Amino acid sequence: MTSNMEMIGRDEINDLEAILSITNTDVDAVSHAVNANPDAIFTWDYSRSRPALVKLYEKAKTSQWNATTDLPWDTDVDQEKVVLANMMQNGENGFFSGDVDLSGTPFAKWGDKEWIELGVQSQNWTLSQFLHGEQGALICTARIVETVPWIDAKYYASTQVMDEARHVEVFAKYLDDKLSGHYPINAHLRLLLDDIIGDSRWDMTYLGMQIMVEGLALAAFGFMHQMTTEPLLKQLLRYVMSDEARHVAFGVLSLKEYYDELSAAEVRERQEFAFEAAVRMRDRFLQQEVWDRMGVDVKEATKLVMLDETRKIFQSMLFSKIVPNCKKLGLLDAADGWLRQRFTELGVIQFEDWTDTGEEYSALDEVAKDRASQAAAGA
Repeated sequence: MTSNMEMIGRDEINDLEAILSITNTDVDAVSHAVNANPDAIFTWDYSRSRPALVKLYEKAKTSQWNATTDLPWDTDVDQEKVVLANMMQNGENGFFSGDVDLSGTPFAKWGDKEWIELGVQSQNWTLSQFLHGEQGALICTARIVETVPWIDAKYYASTQVMDEARHVEVFAKYLDDKLSGHYPINAHLRLLLDDIIGDSRWDMTYLGMQIMVEGLALAAFGFMHQMTTEPLLKQLLRYVMSDEARHVAFGVLSLKEYYDELSAAEVRERQEFAFEAAVRMRDRFLQQEVWDRMGVDVKEATKLVMLDETRKIFQSMLFSKIVPNCKKLGLLDAADGWLRQRFTELGVIQFEDWTDTGEEYSALDEVAKDRASQAAAGA
């Protein structure tokens, strides 16, 4: 049985010292190489044998959008005003809930200036991590085109490469033109992306990126869309989410068939990989880099974040797409429910019966909805 130490580098999931010990050592580097040696697979079987993927591919072809012309980039964004509006809508200081006693901490002396600056930095950090994650998705999906053995999957993955390039484009442009600074990639996110890209098995690229990273991103984008008051960002996220729903569905529809044929030992490897990915993604949302830039003791701030019960609920909701999709793939209950137990420990198992993304992607296609509305208005 693989230990926590072997999977995530520590015995206890919530070991704060171990979490904070993972840091980037090359934050000023402009490139990062990952050794990867997957087989590039040609297939001479061009028959369209997977109707669900054919349908998904057709949806992708008609739901492409242009990042330059389909978003209102002339929208004026005053970042401090946006932070203030978000604070008024979402909570007193926009970060900690009333569950956390801030007396005796550095935050007890903060005024509006400091809370606004935290909101600014948190926004810069969040969008930066979205940007880095989308580049990871771009690389992984290009890998899937190379390595997946089915022509229907190659066709669909090629459309996702374009989607991911567009996502990198829009997040980079929003950060550069509308916000006030970039952050380097979070160390936990980079570890996860390195693991996904470094594994030569094609289905591990699917599981790590399409199910885990993209699944969490779909939920995270949805929450940001609900919480932000800024109209350009709302529109940007609506369109990115339209694409992301297809991407997660692609993973669900492809892996279900493949995982039904794996041995118990092979399924267990996939369960462990899903657990490791879940822990890495949870750890990255502690925003260590923001506290460091704000001059706040990182350990003290992170402890408070981990004590915030309302924030725990919010963070658990980020797994609302991942858990039902893992159940659909048979990963929750294989090996005597090993992954079910792990997700229970993480506090996310309550989402297991939510709709899996393989069933709901059409309902999330906001691009198609907008085009139908425009067509009706012009009729």
